[in-house]
Amino acid sequence: MIARGDAVRRTLTVFMLVVAMGVAVLVDPSPARAQSADMIRSITVEGVARIEAETVRSYLLVREGDTFDPMRIDRSLKSLFSTGLFADVNLRREGDALVVTVVENPVINRIAFEGNKRLDDEELMTEISLKPRVIYTRTKVQSDVNRIQTLYQKSGRFSVVVEPKIIQLPQNRVDLVFEVDEGELTEVQNIRVIGNKVFEDDDLLDEIRTKETRWYRFLTSDDTYDPDRITFDRELLRRFYLRNGYADFQVLSSVVELTPDRKQFFITFTLEEGKRYRYGDITLNANLRDLNVDDIRDKMDIVSGEWYDSEQIDDTIEELTEAVGTLGYAFVDVRPKVTRDSEAGVIDIAFEVEEGPRVFVERINVTGNVRTMDEVVRREFRLVEGDAFNASKLRRSRTRVEDLDFFEKVSLDQAPGSAPDKVVINVDVEEKSTGSLSLGAGYSTSTGALMEVGVKERNLLGRGQELGLSLRLSQRQSQINLGFTEPYFLSRELAAGFDVYHTDTDNQSSSSYDAKATGLNLRMGYPITSHLSQAWRYTIKQASVTNVDPRASLYIRNQAGEKILSEVGHVLTYDRRNSKINPSEGYVARMMNDLAGFGGDSQYVRTFVNGKYYHKISDGWVASVRGGTGVIYGIGEDVGLLDRFFSGGDNLRGFADAGIGPRDSSTRDALGGEFIYEGGVELTVPLGLPKELGISGKVFSDVGSLMTVNPSSTNIRDDGSLRASAGVGVTWVSPMGPISLDFGQALMKENYDQTEMMRVNFGTTF
Repeated sequence: MIARGDAVRRTLTVFMLVVAMGVAVLVDPSPARAQSADMIRSITVEGVARIEAETVRSYLLVREGDTFDPMRIDRSLKSLFSTGLFADVNLRREGDALVVTVVENPVINRIAFEGNKRLDDEELMTEISLKPRVIYTRTKVQSDVNRIQTLYQKSGRFSVVVEPKIIQLPQNRVDLVFEVDEGELTEVQNIRVIGNKVFEDDDLLDEIRTKETRWYRFLTSDDTYDPDRITFDRELLRRFYLRNGYADFQVLSSVVELTPDRKQFFITFTLEEGKRYRYGDITLNANLRDLNVDDIRDKMDIVSGEWYDSEQIDDTIEELTEAVGTLGYAFVDVRPKVTRDSEAGVIDIAFEVEEGPRVFVERINVTGNVRTMDEVVRREFRLVEGDAFNASKLRRSRTRVEDLDFFEKVSLDQAPGSAPDKVVINVDVEEKSTGSLSLGAGYSTSTGALMEVGVKERNLLGRGQELGLSLRLSQRQSQINLGFTEPYFLSRELAAGFDVYHTDTDNQSSSSYDAKATGLNLRMGYPITSHLSQAWRYTIKQASVTNVDPRASLYIRNQAGEKILSEVGHVLTYDRRNSKINPSEGYVARMMNDLAGFGGDSQYVRTFVNGKYYHKISDGWVASVRGGTGVIYGIGEDVGLLDRFFSGGDNLRGFADAGIGPRDSSTRDALGGEFIYEGGVELTVPLGLPKELGISGKVFSDVGSLMTVNPSSTNIRDDGSLRASAGVGVTWVSPMGPISLDFGQALMKENYDQTEMMRVNFGTTF
C-alpha cells in the first residue's frame, strides 16, 4: 500500500508539471518566451531539519538553469525516495521555481523485543540490520521482520508471528518494538525413505541429523524442521552410500510437507541406490622428475576386490600428497582417474601424481572472530603467507581450527590474488560460548556418592588459553584443582601450564589409612609429528599418610607421616585413532617415565607402557584390545606406600579397588606393588536402541597381576599370580554425563583377593 501511494503521488506530481508547462505555452506560444518560461530559476527545499538542503539538492537530477523536464524530475523523485532518508517526497512547480518538499524519516532511539523467550535479545539484535541512531525505514523494518522469522523457523517455530510497532518521540525520534509471538515448536512427525532396497529405513534414519519427534529428544533440536539440516541430510546419505560402494547413488528428491495447522512436518527422501562396486585395478603413476613411485606406494591402503569406499579414496589422496611433499616436492596435485565398469561392477582407479600449479599463498584473511584473536586461528594453519599452496595442508588447517572447539562454524574459501600465481585464503568463523559452569552429582564405586562444581574457560580473553577450577566432594575422596594452559607458549607449538591441587583420600576400607596430598604440577607438551607427541612434567608435592589404624599392617604404620616429593615425568604418545573421543579404528600407545629424587624424601625411577587397539567389525560393533606393564625401582631405599602401583576396580573389573596384589596376611591391608601388568579385550555391541540415546552394551574380559620386585617380609602374601575376570556391561552417554554399569566375575583369583560383582560409575552435569 505504501509503495502504491508513493507511485500515485509521483504520477500526480509529473502530471501537474506537464499541465503547468502546457498552460505556459498556450499563454505565450513564442519560442523564446517558452524557453525562458521552462527554465528552472531556483530550487527551494522545504521540510528538512536534520538533513542539509544541499544534500537534498545533490540527489536531484536537475539543476538551476535546466528546463522543467518531466522525465528528469520523475527520476529525481525516485532518486530521493531511494536514499531511504525520507518518508515522503513532493516536487512541484511554483512559477519558475522548483519546490522540493520532504518529510524526513525518524531516527531510531531504541530497539526492544517483547514476547521472545526461546531467543534472547542479544541473539535477535545481532540478526537484524537496524540499530539505534540509524534512520528508520519501512523497508528495513520489513526485512528485519523476515530475518527474525527465519531465525525462529530454523529453531523449529514456523508459526512465529513478528509485529513491529513504533513509539513516537520528540525531535523526530522513535522507539522500535518487535512484538514476537513465538508459537509452538513445529516438529518432524514422520520421515519416510522411498527407493531403498539394500538398507533398512532405520539404518538410513540413523545416518541423518534430522530425527522424528520422540519424548526422549527433549534435550535436542534435531526433531525440529530446519531446511539447512535437510540439505546436510542429503549429503550424509550420499556419503553413507559412497562409503559402502554405491558409486551411482542419488537422492532424487526431498519433499517436506507441513500440516494445515502448521504444527508438524512430514519429510520424504526418494533415493536411487544403483549398483554396488568393488575395486578393480589400482595403479599409481608419477609424472614428477626423479620421483620413484615405490617410495610412496606403501601409502596406498586400497586393495583390489574390496568394496569401493569414497572416504578411503580421499584418505589415500591426502596420504600421497603428504608423502610426496615430505620428499621435497612443493607443488603436488594428486588426482584419482576413475574408470567405472557398471556391467562387471568394478571401479578401476589410477592415482596420477603430477606437478600442481605454482601458486603461492598471498594472504590469509580471518573474519567473524569478535572475541578470539586472529593469531589464535592463524597459528593452527599449516600454511602461512608466502608458502606454496597445498590443498592437503589447507584441509588439515581447517580440521585443526575446528578442533579448537571455539567456533560454531568454520568455512574456508579461496580467492584470486593480486597475480595469477597468488591465492588469497578467506577464513570465516562463527564463535560460540567457550565458558562453562558445571554442577555434578553422582555415584562411583571407587569414591562413593559425589558432588562436583567446576568453572572453566577454554578461550580466556580470546587468547586460546584455558583456565579451570574444580571442586569434588565424595564419601571417600575430596579434591580441589586449579589449572591453567597456554597452548602456544613462547609463540611456538608448545602447550605449557600448571596445576595446583589438594587431595584427601579415605583408604580405610582397603588399607587402614588416609592419604593427603598438596602439590604443584608444571607441564609442557609438543607434537613431534602429526601422530607422535611428547610431554614433560615436574611435580612437587607434600604427601602424608594419616589416621593410621593401630591394627594396620606394620608396613603401613612405618609409612605414617609426611614426605616431600620432587619428580620429573615424561610421556611419549603415538596416536593413530580415528577419534580421541569415541574411537572405532586405529590404536594409541604411550610410554611414561618418572624420576624422583631432585630433592625431597623419595627417590625412585618408574616406567609404564600401555596401548590400545580398536577395530570396527560392523556398524555399532567395535572390538578393542588393551595391554600395559609398569615397574618402579627405589633408588637406595624402598619404594614408599603412596608411590606404588595399585590394581583392581576400573582396570580389572570383577575385583575391588586395590583388590589384588601384595597384602598383609593378618590385617588384609593392600600394600601396593612395584611391578604390574594388565590387559583386556572388549566388544561393544548395539542393543537395538536409537543411536542418539547413546546406550550400548559390552562384553569384556580383563587380566592382570601386581607384585613386589623384592619381597621383604614373610608376612605378606605376594605370589604374583595371574588374575582374570569376565563380564558384561551397559554404557549410556547421557545428556547429564556418562553412566557405566559393569557386572564382572573373577575367574582366576587368590583367596586373599577382594572381589566385587557390580561396578557403577555415574557422573552428571547440569
